[in-house]
Amino acid sequence: MNVPYYAQWETPTMIKDFLSQDVAPSQDPNWENSGAPSPEAYEKWSGHICGMACLKMALAYYTGTTYSLFHILNLAIQYGAYKESSGNIAGMIYAPAVNMLQQEFNITSSVLAPITIDDVQQQWNESRLFIASVHPSIRQPDTSPPARGGHLVLVTNITSKEITFHNPSGSDPASQIDVTLEHRDFDRFYAQRGILLSG
Repeated sequence: MNVPYYAQWETPTMIKDFLSQDVAPSQDPNWENSGAPSPEAYEKWSGHICGMACLKMALAYYTGTTYSLFHILNLAIQYGAYKESSGNIAGMIYAPAVNMLQQEFNITSSVLAPITIDDVQQQWNESRLFIASVHPSIRQPDTSPPARGGHLVLVTNITSKEITFHNPSGSDPASQIDVTLEHRDFDRFYAQRGILLSG
């Protein structure tokens, strides 16, 4: 499955510096490609839009159109997939995102929770993608996560033994594109919930 990769920041080679806070996201030289109205808006939102990056990848795969992160984000906000209160940002909220996909892009999807990765595999076929909730430390799969969930990755293939996914916040190409883990390793990070897309 040839699913294009897009990160939640516009310069994937700088993600490690953004995560370590050595460089502020507002200094991303490609921030304008996100569709953000300003570097400040880009910095404010870029750490919260892993779900938008997953949708950008899925939409590019299904429709052949590459939408900007902030185009999708603005729609998501309109549909209630993000909530902002007292400076805190909550999202991506699954049900409104599913509604947005259907209404705006005619893409069928469904919220699955709780769902094991084995059960997702039972529903898998070549036209499917799965946005999975995992702990962000999955970019370092040899570590032990303190919890499950809190970040979204796009699963592009599942076999009886392995899961392949794109990680919008991977810190290098090996942890960004076509990352492959065995079920038991993925499960340590996986919160048993997500969105199954059918195209």
